[in-house]
Amino acid sequence: MLPTPGGDGPHRPGGLRVGPLDLAARVDEALRVQAVAFGLSDEEVAIRRYIVQRHMTCRGARALGAYTEDDALAGFVYGMPNDRDHWWSTVVEPYLRTGGHEGWLDGSFVITELHVHPGFQGHGVGRELITRITDAAAEPRSILSAIDTDSPARALYRALGYTDLARRVYFPSASLPYAVMGAPLPLRRP
Repeated sequence: MLPTPGGDGPHRPGGLRVGPLDLAARVDEALRVQAVAFGLSDEEVAIRRYIVQRHMTCRGARALGAYTEDDALAGFVYGMPNDRDHWWSTVVEPYLRTGGHEGWLDGSFVITELHVHPGFQGHGVGRELITRITDAAAEPRSILSAIDTDSPARALYRALGYTDLARRVYFPSASLPYAVMGAPLPLRRP
């Protein structure tokens, strides 16, 4: 369990280190962060464990982590060059086509997951993770999906230059609609 950062304690957000993450080796720790940040059940975590491990074998997949001083994972991001044959693309493609944005599926780096432990949110950790991973992308743009509601995550994406490409996107087994967002790279800086 991660400690809650204190204003002057050893685990304050400013003390985090962002660097490469061997997500396949630390998948359980990353999914614990995601479960707390996203409210996942044990069953959902088990399903996502398989998905994450499969994704990390894809061409160009990479991950970054935000680490506390004692090397605990406080947040992570991972993504890869988009592939139209991947499940996510096959689900979002009809929605993007309807809005005239199908071309975003080509030449894009997809942010597959970005999660920060709630104790470390609101301090720029998510911003640093997503900008650092997309800065290393060879693709000229980035796409992602987020729950289609006004949330701190969507506000962050908008501040970075992401715009809505499709709204009310329904993924099988997801009860809430998602938005697909895209941004040119490099992402906008404050």
